[in-house]
Amino acid sequence: QRFPAMASDSGDGHATLKRCLGVLRDARNDSEQFAALLLVTKAVRAGEVDAKTRRQIFDAIGFTFPTRLLTSRQPPAGCPPHTFRALGLTLLACFCTDPELAGHSQILNKIPTFNDVLLSPCDPDSTSMVDDVYQCLSAVLATARGPRELVTKGTVSVLCQAYLNGGHGSDRALTLLVGLLAIAEAKCWQRDAPQLLAVLSKLSGDFLKAEDMTKFELCEVLPHFIPLSPPLTENSQGSECLCRLYKGLADVLGSKLSQSQRDPALKLAASLVQACGAEWIPAGSAGSKFLALLVNLACVEVRLTLEEPGAMEMEGKKEVVTACYVLMEMGIQECLREESPLLENVQKMQLMRIMEEAFGAVIFYLREVKQEELQDPFIFASVRVLGAWMAEETSSLKQEICELLPFLVDYARRLFKEGSPAESLPQAELVSTKASASPQDALRFLLPGFCHLTAEDRPRNILISEGAPALLCEYFLQQWEVLTTESTAPVALTSTEMSLQTLCGVFLNLVVTAPDLVRSDKTFSSLMDVLLNALPLLLPQKHHLVLAANVATLGLMMARILTGSA
Repeated sequence: QRFPAMASDSGDGHATLKRCLGVLRDARNDSEQFAALLLVTKAVRAGEVDAKTRRQIFDAIGFTFPTRLLTSRQPPAGCPPHTFRALGLTLLACFCTDPELAGHSQILNKIPTFNDVLLSPCDPDSTSMVDDVYQCLSAVLATARGPRELVTKGTVSVLCQAYLNGGHGSDRALTLLVGLLAIAEAKCWQRDAPQLLAVLSKLSGDFLKAEDMTKFELCEVLPHFIPLSPPLTENSQGSECLCRLYKGLADVLGSKLSQSQRDPALKLAASLVQACGAEWIPAGSAGSKFLALLVNLACVEVRLTLEEPGAMEMEGKKEVVTACYVLMEMGIQECLREESPLLENVQKMQLMRIMEEAFGAVIFYLREVKQEELQDPFIFASVRVLGAWMAEETSSLKQEICELLPFLVDYARRLFKEGSPAESLPQAELVSTKASASPQDALRFLLPGFCHLTAEDRPRNILISEGAPALLCEYFLQQWEVLTTESTAPVALTSTEMSLQTLCGVFLNLVVTAPDLVRSDKTFSSLMDVLLNALPLLLPQKHHLVLAANVATLGLMMARILTGSA
């Protein structure tokens, strides 16, 4: 009666909305405000609200009124019990489409309410509430503080339950879980491992049973639910998941596949290798054939992609080839494994030949890399996997590796000097840590290969001419500083300590084979100073005994050559 204009329907949604906003501003009591809100939420649900009008709605009512609606227990006469709550959620979902409002503390403190709605029984009248909650949660996830708030306020567990219940919007629960795990995997698993394991159990079961395109869609989703820790092999439920995934992948990869079907299957296999090594592949004839097939497919994919001009420009190709690198690295380890090997000797020899061809393609690709591409994390992944090959296979591709050495030294120096974080690329860090933003250390992966190469005349001369000794001395100093700041308690051999031991091996080779270089290059005088300072610190620490022996041996060998120096 006070606002007759509201009752008229001019057919112009925007005009009606403006009149409602006027009412919201001028309303004298809740009833008038509620009447206006009914029309506002109707317009919001119909999608008639643009960004400017959305902001006007917020300016008119703020967070206070939606908050009161959410907490009100008394619905209007003749209305369902959740009427006020549904209105409040619709308004919040409307506000959340503004990124600035989605990250507001007044939205973040409603996360427990959102969780309650998802856990409540969903009848046909309340599906819009569930939709609004998912819209709010999706918006919160996209904010800076959102993921942390969602994890700490228990949303991961709630989303797991919503997905497992299979009710309205359960597919959106899975999508949100994938998004949360992509941003905060470690925190999610630390807090809600049993619930996430239950989701993985369902997904792996569906993957094994599916006989249509769902199987390949699940290949895309499953890697997000395979944690690096805790290891899945630690409990029976995780082991059952791995068994189902193995059987499902064996079924997929043993069939004739298109490229779009094979790629996600290879990525899923790589994520399993990254998390569990080869432990998920059973021993015996079937397991060894599967492992050989997996490495074979990876090598073929690498050759086809890296040797074909322009193939790397295709969307998603780098992620697939990086996944193949993970499988090739596993292939190298399994070919060298002597205790309880999964592969027979004949299979090992066949795979080494196939991998040699694939690594030839990696070398070919790296020789074509342009300066402006050096920040690409795919280059790092390629250098790392080549480092794994150089560390173990010293006789094949020697000529090609010698020709590539100047590039490898220059690339490693560039990353070391810049402390360069390569740009983030989804799954490009499959081969080390997921989505790592820390400076990438190429030298760590090249050192074992350099240790072999410095024992031979031609590659040693190339490394010396490219300034590798000075670079390695700087790296030794940096790694020593890292080691001395790490915990002094006995721990498993760290990558830092392994790098220092390998560096001692490289320098020992140079001391034995190039004494004149040691005598004339000031690098080695600086190295001697570091060794003399390091040894007294290492000797009392029994867990550093091997490193202390390396430092002592190298120091004594260098002392014989440097006797004439101050």
